Amino acid sequence: MTAKLIRNAYESALTMTAVLLCWAVALELEGAAGLHTDVLVLAIALTLTLASTQRTADTRRRLTALVLLPATAGASVFLGRLIASHYAIGAAVFTAGMALAIWIRRYGPAATKAGTLMTIPLVALLVVPGPALPPEAQSGLVTWGWSALIGAVACGCVWLVQGLGDRFGPWRAEAAPEPSRRPSRLHPRPSTRMALQMAAGVATAFALGHLLFDGHWPWVVLTAYVAASGNRGRTDVLRKGVERLAGATVGTLLAAGVAAIGVSGRAAVALMFTVLTVALWLRPLNYAYWAAGMTCALSLLLGYFGQDAQHLLPVRLEGIAVGAALSVASAWWLLPVPRRGTAAARIAVRPSDG
Repeated sequence: MTAKLIRNAYESALTMTAVLLCWAVALELEGAAGLHTDVLVLAIALTLTLASTQRTADTRRRLTALVLLPATAGASVFLGRLIASHYAIGAAVFTAGMALAIWIRRYGPAATKAGTLMTIPLVALLVVPGPALPPEAQSGLVTWGWSALIGAVACGCVWLVQGLGDRFGPWRAEAAPEPSRRPSRLHPRPSTRMALQMAAGVATAFALGHLLFDGHWPWVVLTAYVAASGNRGRTDVLRKGVERLAGATVGTLLAAGVAAIGVSGRAAVALMFTVLTVALWLRPLNYAYWAAGMTCALSLLLGYFGQDAQHLLPVRLEGIAVGAALSVASAWWLLPVPRRGTAAARIAVRPSDG
């Protein structure tokens, strides 16, 4: 266990180094071009998520990322504004994009990795508070061109740090063995089942999130996505839903405590990076640690944008609970994978990093 914790610490240090490097570049761009603060959040979200997908990537996969990530990051800006102005249409486009990224996994490992890259800016869209900001704040948000540039910068920062780590660090990246792929006997295929389950959970989360939580709908949608991503069956979704809720509860309470003692400004930003580093370190041990760290960091971030973490505590937990329940419901009652098909599903569909 000690050796695993040491290795986890090394990997989390590499990831956070890349995150801080990309954040520093984005900070310079923000000052030079007069951009909105959300460009910094986008840089953090893209780099943090991309790092895990590129750790053992070959040249072909990295070139694919260099094309797909900036393109989808730029497109996500238009999607965010579409959600802000035409909520139902934007929600439908977002849901279709998530489902498509899962459905294309039927075409093999390359398509699976491309689908994972496609979802990164979509998840970042839920983290960056753009669509949930008041309409008068929308005009100041980062444009598609700057978003695409930040996507390319995130790729460069991740590759630079991970490459230096492999060359000079104590450990090199260890690629996980590719699972043997056999044609699934399930009809529809596991990828189709997962795509439909994700679409149902996310679409319902958009509807209930807007109806019950108004501008705080991203909490419901993000939880619905996280609990359903990498779906290995009904028990897996239920476990992740419970872990997400438990971790989010702890993370939100921590953020409320920080707000209560008056930590704000640069101190809150430094604390946010510290929390993310610890969450990355403990993530391989249990997903609840990551959920707690991410929720605490997001609470600190939204506090930076002016939201009251203490006042919103009950609403946040309610939204997370609703999102988790929706994912569990879709996995259990919409084309559930039979127990005898679970092994086949694990071979046919590799889980994402959600």
